[in-house]
Amino acid sequence: MTIVLQMNKVSRTFNEAGRSLKILTDINMTVSAGSATAIRGPSGCGKTTLLHIAGTLDQPTTGTVEILGENPWGMRQSRLAGFRNQHIGFIFQEHQLLPQCSVLENVLLPTLAGFDSGLNPKQRALELLERVGLKDRLDHRPAKLSGGERQRVAVCRALINQPSLLLADEPTGNLDPETASHIGRLLLQVAAEQKAALLCVTHSDELAGHFPSTVLLKHGQVVDSSD
Repeated sequence: MTIVLQMNKVSRTFNEAGRSLKILTDINMTVSAGSATAIRGPSGCGKTTLLHIAGTLDQPTTGTVEILGENPWGMRQSRLAGFRNQHIGFIFQEHQLLPQCSVLENVLLPTLAGFDSGLNPKQRALELLERVGLKDRLDHRPAKLSGGERQRVAVCRALINQPSLLLADEPTGNLDPETASHIGRLLLQVAAEQKAALLCVTHSDELAGHFPSTVLLKHGQVVDSSD
């Protein structure tokens, strides 16, 4: 099975007010295509920092990261931006949709970077939106949608370029329990259909229970993992 993400002894240290603050220590992780892993742990344990490093939004202080066999930190910034847009999809707790754009336009945004995915972007967007039950809301602005609908749009936007790696940071954190359960199941289903590797930071016991694999962080270290 294709290895999508490989982390080897990854550590991250920040300097604040003249002192070093170590957020992650010697993280080792291998993530394969089609896998789904929940990342858990108390607030401040480094979960989001780990996700940012996996998504090339932050660089480790020490250690190595490979995505699809490539070292992202060996790339020029222009190539790294294109690589990230092509191979990594992001879903955040706040949907971060552009308020002036329609549902369809928001989903299509990542396709504007210019690389040729071999797909028909609009057709793929329509298929994804139909898959999540939003085919009748294409022209609506985010303000006209419920919280659950906005998060479904965010899921479609993350998947539009068929990324190999899908990263979700508390994707159900602002939703009511019923909607959160629906979004969580939907996220797992569509990621599996796309054969994307899914890493999801969550505090939700209910959501984590649907994941076949779990990584537990404490004080910036992996203290437990299960498959």
